[in-house]
Amino acid sequence: MPESNRAVGLDIGTTRVCIVVAEKEEFGTLKVIAKGSSPSDGLRRATVVNINKTSASIKAAVGDVEREASLVIHGVNVALSGAHVHCIESSSEISINQSGIVNESDVHRFLEKARANIQNLDVNHEVIHVIPQEFIVDDQDRLLDPIGMAGTTMRGSVYIVVGLKTRIRNIRQCVERAGLKIGALTFKPVALGLAVIKEREKNGGVLLIDIGGGTTEVALYLRGAIQYSEMINVAAHDITLDIAHGVQVNEEVAEELKIHYGSADSRLNGKDEDIVIQGGEGHSQRTFPRSSLTVIIEARMMEIFELVRDAVIGSGYFEEINAGVILTGGGALLPGVVELARLVFGLDVRIGYPEAVSTGIQSDLYSPMDATVMGLVAHVYGRNYSGDHSFATAKEVPKEVPPAPVEDVLVVQEQGVAWKKVVDGLHDWWAKL
Repeated sequence: MPESNRAVGLDIGTTRVCIVVAEKEEFGTLKVIAKGSSPSDGLRRATVVNINKTSASIKAAVGDVEREASLVIHGVNVALSGAHVHCIESSSEISINQSGIVNESDVHRFLEKARANIQNLDVNHEVIHVIPQEFIVDDQDRLLDPIGMAGTTMRGSVYIVVGLKTRIRNIRQCVERAGLKIGALTFKPVALGLAVIKEREKNGGVLLIDIGGGTTEVALYLRGAIQYSEMINVAAHDITLDIAHGVQVNEEVAEELKIHYGSADSRLNGKDEDIVIQGGEGHSQRTFPRSSLTVIIEARMMEIFELVRDAVIGSGYFEEINAGVILTGGGALLPGVVELARLVFGLDVRIGYPEAVSTGIQSDLYSPMDATVMGLVAHVYGRNYSGDHSFATAKEVPKEVPPAPVEDVLVVQEQGVAWKKVVDGLHDWWAKL
């Protein structure tokens, strides 16, 4: 397999770093070769606050992959998110080339002009993506791929993703200190869209909510393209902190309680039970009502959904959500989260699982927690107009020849001694002649 056929996605999250190596199969599905992860301890709200700790977390995850699959990771496609990332709508209009048929050069000129038309972009920000929302060729509108269309003029709108240069530089430092190169940066909602949203949903209007550890990412897709995005600074780790405060336990115990006993919807509670909390560090064993744990989780999760709902209503797109809501991220694993989301949004809701995974360690990746990293490798292979489709690479390590068994070495040594005796005997016989 050529080196360039392998893609590597790296998701540097607030609570977890995850890396996946995949290759594209004949029918477009992704075959996962290896996956690695490690706890993340150098970010706060998706922003790097400790470069050394973040770099160490990346190294640990990469080490898992390299040992598992005998690979050396060189380049990665990294997810980009955080409060410093924001999106700007722009527009453009150009004359189509002399042939009157739209080609790739026309599309690139259109996007470059849209990029140049950005107003109030200061020198402290850099452009990450220029994403087409709609092309209009003469009077033919709502086109997503205009190449091959006949006309004289092409205009339309684009969604430009920009990020703060200093924050992006910190991410680059973390990755480079881990011995890697960044092949591309991908806006997290773009990666998520590739992993979990079906084309008919993108066309009909769908709201994507990724409930991560430190942030909740929101994206709305309509008419086949991303139209709106938002980041909410409340997420799954806030639920853990609420439990720690409400139950009066440390964060580690609170996380365990959330995972093993948590629910996001009190309406689903059956008969109540007491959760036994083991004592530690001089504290005695005690109990806590499971229903009270649900109340704590439900309150925070409802806040997250209400913040998202209000933000989308303010954008003017809420009434155009006809394909429902998709939930991803670790927060989507909580029982009752779908039911609670239906109550808040009044829409159909489903969990978003990364699709187009074929073989390898599919069962380990079939989780909403891994949607981002699977979308990252999909984005490496996908055609995108922003020109950032560089392949991240993973190169096979030649297998070392295993050392010979001890008994074989002894046999060789014994044979060598015997042969030496024969040679010495011949020397003695020759000397006597």
